[in-house]
Amino acid sequence: MDWLLDPLNYDFMRQALVASLLVGILCPIVGTYLIVQRLAMLGDVVAHGVLPGLAIANFLNLPILLGAFTMGLFSTAVIAWIRTQSRITVDTAMAITFSTFFSLGITLLTVFRSRVSLEQLLFGDILSINSGDVWQITAIAALVLLGVKLFYKELLFFTFDPLGAEALGLPVNTINFGLMAAITLAIIAGIKTVGVILVVALMVGPAATAYLLVKELHWMMLLGAVLGVLFGVVGMYGSYYLDIPSGPAIGLTVFGGFLLALLFSPRQGIVSRWVKHRI
Repeated sequence: MDWLLDPLNYDFMRQALVASLLVGILCPIVGTYLIVQRLAMLGDVVAHGVLPGLAIANFLNLPILLGAFTMGLFSTAVIAWIRTQSRITVDTAMAITFSTFFSLGITLLTVFRSRVSLEQLLFGDILSINSGDVWQITAIAALVLLGVKLFYKELLFFTFDPLGAEALGLPVNTINFGLMAAITLAIIAGIKTVGVILVVALMVGPAATAYLLVKELHWMMLLGAVLGVLFGVVGMYGSYYLDIPSGPAIGLTVFGGFLLALLFSPRQGIVSRWVKHRI
């Protein structure tokens, strides 16, 4: 048991494990909605969309969370605006917005000579997380999960049938705004742990893995959260013992879990289907 307990002797590892646990629960639950709506790329857009907000907030000495949240939501508004003003499809609009906001963020970080480390933003630095960061992630997770709990039925209806939800008089614009806000907050919480580039892996990977294993949305959320925690902890221990960066270690662990489900899922696994066909 020494290999399991040894990392816990260090305060930075304990903080990092708590943060990975919280983000591992939060991101897949929110990411489930992206998977079901086939908008997984949207998480990547928002993750890169927060970069200009981080740069501007840092330059103006404003709260980093406020800047990131505002620009993250603005990136989703830009996508919606492009779609309503042209024949451009949603994937094209997301690709344009993604590249534009990412380029703008890098430019502003350079021009403003920001104290925020670009490498830390892109790849995360979970081992530098302090108690204040943990409490911030805890507050974000509690807020988002409470919102999902309170409005689960409305979100479920909107996710599978937005036109039907609108016909029944549900405030679909408000629901969509709330969902975008939840996605943005989850990404902000995850950036500190795995960075802008890999936060989408943690948001989409466990949810996609659960999608291969279960059918109902609530089971996807539950299993996705369990897998998110598992992947985060395994990735952290792997980075500790293999002496590799924590963010990429978690990202690779997520892919490893997804690959196993893709191959051996009882219902949708490649190997499982091959065996059934041979029998």
